[in-house]
Amino acid sequence: MRLYSYWRSTTSYRVRVALHLKGIPFETIPVNLIEGEQRSATFSQVNPSGGVPVLELQDGTRLTQSLAILDYLDTIAAPKLVPADPLLAAQVRAAAQIIALDIHPVNNLKVVGMLPDADADAKVSWMLHWMHEGFNAFSQAIHNKDKYCFGDTVTIADICLVGQLINAHRWGLDLSPYPRLTEIETNCLALPAFQAAAPDAQPDATT
Repeated sequence: MRLYSYWRSTTSYRVRVALHLKGIPFETIPVNLIEGEQRSATFSQVNPSGGVPVLELQDGTRLTQSLAILDYLDTIAAPKLVPADPLLAAQVRAAAQIIALDIHPVNNLKVVGMLPDADADAKVSWMLHWMHEGFNAFSQAIHNKDKYCFGDTVTIADICLVGQLINAHRWGLDLSPYPRLTEIETNCLALPAFQAAAPDAQPDATT
């Protein structure tokens, strides 16, 4: 498999974690979002939406959208990232979607870049506001005392959370109101799969 990825992309991070957790080997194809490679004519043939991640299978089939890719990976390899129990599965997906659908899209580079008349500080304030709102909701959607968000097994909720916390740290969000979330983050970051997926561990990482 080949993964079109950007080292700081939290959506790419989700897929990297899942691939490492499942022990699926892959080749990283860097796409530099800052330099605009995602808007090139070449990459538009890979993903017309102009985003990462894109997972290219061995037969050349390309999958886009991180949550859809995680669903696919769950059908082909263990460990499962969504529980078998239908009710718990719905709760896990709902928590993951708070991150993936409520926080991430409005903080996405192409959205923030279009904020009218906003200077750098205003753009950071915008991102911190939506992270704060989302983390408040996420905190109430997960279990209170488990090792991870839902029990003692990593799920897509944990993967989405830790990816978003990367941005929270980067932009200076005060995480003191969220000790449960940072506890989960610590537990996840102790796992080799999360370490291997870390932004700084990627071949295209820059300072």
